[in-house]
Formats: sequence, structure tokens, C-alpha cells
Amino acid sequence: MIPVFPDSKVALKGKKGLVVGIANDQSIAWGCARAFRALGADLAVTYLNERAKKHVEPLAQALEAPIFMPLDVMAEGQTEQVFERIAKEWGQLDFLLHSIAFSPKEALHGRVVDVGREGFLKTMEVSCWSFLRMAHLAEPLMKNGGTMFTMTYYGSQMVVENYNIMGVAKAALESAVRYAAAELGPKGIRVHAISPGPLATRAASGIPEFDELMDKAQSKAPSRSLVSIDDVGNATAFLALDGAKLITGGVLYIDGGYHIID
Repeated sequence: MIPVFPDSKVALKGKKGLVVGIANDQSIAWGCARAFRALGADLAVTYLNERAKKHVEPLAQALEAPIFMPLDVMAEGQTEQVFERIAKEWGQLDFLLHSIAFSPKEALHGRVVDVGREGFLKTMEVSCWSFLRMAHLAEPLMKNGGTMFTMTYYGSQMVVENYNIMGVAKAALESAVRYAAAELGPKGIRVHAISPGPLATRAASGIPEFDELMDKAQSKAPSRSLVSIDDVGNATAFLALDGAKLITGGVLYIDGGYHIID
């Protein structure tokens, strides 16, 4: 189940990483976790709640994850508990993958100018602030430098029909990446926003007319191809390598070139 790259399978050996956002075997976070593990990294894996646990636990076992914990960023203290466990068992963290986003249905499906305060704040808390909180907690564990990743989308820069308030949240997230990269760079910590093309994930299922969006991406992207979670994972894992130590603060588009097309 876990791919092996013979020439580089120990490239991340000894490195410790936290993967947040695996919901099932279609998740982008799963594609990334597979790639990290294939390069030899040890992983801590979280799951949202008890309902999600049954889908994520077999994947964590396939990854041989020694740390497997619940993490709902809206649950008081759970984020801190995960990092406390990592500090106790590992004493270090080399990379962090934040692959979560959420917006209440009434906020996501309506016009941006109509979004209520509560829906806006919840969208921003989960989709943006939680990354900054994790970065804050990860910083002291990245004693020898490290890499932080979060997931964004093209709708942060351009108006994508039906992406709505999530586009606003992703724009804030990308700005957060730039500021965090500037602040943490002197400590050897890199920060990246990963922007995949549209993928048929559980998170994407909440976006109206998403199938039409995927068809458009496939027909217009220079590659004439949709990306897979493994495409995203392999490119993301590269940025965790020492060979990418001077790449930071940007948005990496993994979308077959779709973002360059009008």
C-alpha cells in the first residue's frame, strides 16, 4: 500500500512528522502521508472524531504510525494535547501537514456579502487560524529547522463559482503562510501553501457543482489531466527534503498548469 522509491527511500529517515486531515483513503493528506512514509519518515496521525476513527485507523496502521490521536481543532485543548504527546514521545518535530478546512453549509452556499458573523468566524477558525495555532505549537519542537504545509486552492486568488467564503479563508491562509515563513525562516523553518487542482475528496463534496469544476479543469489544464492525491503527496514530500531548504513562503500549484489559463 505504501509506495517505495528505491533511490530515496531513506531521504526522510529519522524525521518526525504530524499529519492532520486524513479522513479516508481519498484524502489529500493520505496521499501526502504515503509519500512521507515512503521516504522513511515516522508519522503521527490524527482523526477528527469517533465516527472518522474507523476510516482513519487502518490507514494509520498501514503507515505504522506510533502516535494516533483525535484532533478536532474546535474542541478545547485537543490541539495542545497532540503537541504535548509529540513533545513527550519524540521531543522533536520535523514537519507538519495541516490539511483541514471547514465552513458551515449556510455560510459556504451563500453569497460572501451575506455571510453571518458566526459562520465567518467558524470558517476562519478552522481553515486559517488553526494552522497558525499549530505553527505556534510546532515551532519549539522544530529545534533543527523544519517544514510546515497547509492546503489552499486557486479560488483564493480568482473568483471560482460556488467556492464563496472558502476563497476568502484561503486567501487569508496564503497570507498567513507568507508571514509565518518570514517570522520562522531565521530558525530554519520553511512554510508552504500547497494548491492542488480539483480532487474528488470528501471535503470537496460540499462545494456545489464540483463535478463541473473538475471537468473544466481537465479540459483546460495544459496537461489535460486531473491530479491525484499521490501527485500532490510526492510534490509535497519533496519540499520536506533538505534539498528544498531554500524554498519557502510560496504557493506550489499542483494542478497540471490550470492556474495559468484564463
